[in-house]
Order: sequence, then C-alpha cells, then structure tokens
Amino acid sequence: MTRTAIIRTDVSDPEAVAASIRPDNTASITTTVDRPENGPDQVVTTIERDSTSGLRSTLDDYVVNCAVADELVQLAERHTTSTHE
Repeated sequence: MTRTAIIRTDVSDPEAVAASIRPDNTASITTTVDRPENGPDQVVTTIERDSTSGLRSTLDDYVVNCAVADELVQLAERHTTSTHE
C-alpha cells in the first residue's frame, strides 16, 4: 500500500522556491506551482512512499528544504532590490 501526502505551501516566490526544491525530487515526488483564480500562488508537492516512516522522513526533509529555499529567495530579493535613487 502506498502512502501519499500533498503539501500546499504559501511562499514569497512560488516559482523560485519550486525550482529550488525540484532537483532533490525523486521519482515519487512531484513539485508544481498552483495558480488558483482566487488566492495566492502556492508550491504544491506530492510525495508517495511505501511506508509511513518513509513518508514521515521525506516530509520532514521537504519542510526543512522548503523553509530554507523560501528564506534564501527572500534574502536574494532584499539584496537585488535597490533602495537608492
């Protein structure tokens, strides 16, 4: 039996965060950007594993990776946005 988790994440720049996360994906992980008509764009990741413990471990890694990617995107944005006239 396969265990599945779908994670929807609101982040500062969904395209950049998704692009940062995708290289770590295995064949059983997909990461996309959802653009709902009403609501913010979100990173959507689906993870499938054969065991609950494997799913939990992968989810834990994903949450950390997503948080770091979002933080780096925000940091890069602050450094590329000019505050000088």
